[in-house]
Amino acid sequence: MSGDRFRRTRLGALAGVLALAVCLPVATAPGALARRAAVQDTRSPTPSPKPSASIGKGEGTLQVLTYQGHVEYGGATASADWLSPFEKLTGCRVSRLDRVHSGEEMAEKVRSASYDVISASPDLAGRLIADGAVRPLDTTLLRSYKDIPRRLRELPATRDASGKVYGVPYLWGTNQVIREPGAPDGPDAVYRTEQSAVRDTPLSIADAALALRRTRPELGVKDPFQLTPAQLDAAVGLLAEHNGPRRVYWTSTLEVIQAFSTGEAHVAQVLPYHLDLFERAGRTVEREKGPVTGWADAWMVGTGATSPNCAYKWLNWVGSADTQHSAAAWTGLAPANAKACDGEVRRLCDAYHARDDHELGRVLFATRPTKDCGGLGGECTDYTEWEKRWKDLVK
Repeated sequence: MSGDRFRRTRLGALAGVLALAVCLPVATAPGALARRAAVQDTRSPTPSPKPSASIGKGEGTLQVLTYQGHVEYGGATASADWLSPFEKLTGCRVSRLDRVHSGEEMAEKVRSASYDVISASPDLAGRLIADGAVRPLDTTLLRSYKDIPRRLRELPATRDASGKVYGVPYLWGTNQVIREPGAPDGPDAVYRTEQSAVRDTPLSIADAALALRRTRPELGVKDPFQLTPAQLDAAVGLLAEHNGPRRVYWTSTLEVIQAFSTGEAHVAQVLPYHLDLFERAGRTVEREKGPVTGWADAWMVGTGATSPNCAYKWLNWVGSADTQHSAAAWTGLAPANAKACDGEVRRLCDAYHARDDHELGRVLFATRPTKDCGGLGGECTDYTEWEKRWKDLVK
């Protein structure tokens, strides 16, 4: 984190915030608090061009790229380890585990190394599919694929234009706006004050566009992730109107909890997990109602995967209810496998409405912005332009 970003978020008085985060987790502290790790082995796996019809024998090793907290190996705490059991069950040893904090960092990793499996966010998934960097999947080999709600299975971010499946949803979330009583309200509340907290990702531009769809219908915003140049200008303009050093651009649970719990931010863009934390702490908060955006990270198999059989065994492992239960409890995100919504994760799934098909259908899930407006034709702005505008905004 740069010194300027550290100044913007002002991560002081952490003791009280940590107390809130630790006392009220779903099962344990969120993955964003875990140590960063990379597990590597120099031995080369045995090449195999594709998995057999029944997956077949594993090649021995697996190279994994994912987000911080999405795969734990016991490094932060012995109770958070869903990597070792996979190795013992399948005989596929994870020889490389790289974990990143952002889509930009993940894209850089993909450019510099080859991975068997990647858990990509929607902004990167679309690019990987378009560039031919990932291969289509045979979903008949995935035991738990049918346990994923149809809404998540059919997300455009996991498919190409012909409908071929390239990604298996893993963990997902939605963006909601909460505010203190008396703070600005309305669909654009988080942008009408400098004392607010916004997720630090270019895809947050879509949330501003969604607010404009309600406050400025003349702009004609239909899909907040596919914006014309004029619509992008308007969305960035809304974000910039009250932008300043007191606004928090957050990337971790700790940052947004601190910002809102200490009064640094009176309005905040949060996850349902955060809202549940505050409510369980007895904190009075108000939630802005209306349509929300969301995203789903999905596991993909690299085109150059040298261990495709182990890759499919991995997809089955991370798709299982037990593994997703552990991952959801650790990260505070919703599991894609609805059968994982039991025990300690039930409350989390309720917060996300994970088992409510009607509510799930109302979420506007992210796709990668493209010039052809997501393949529908027209003249839109692509993700590289969103990235540029975002960097100019938060620098």
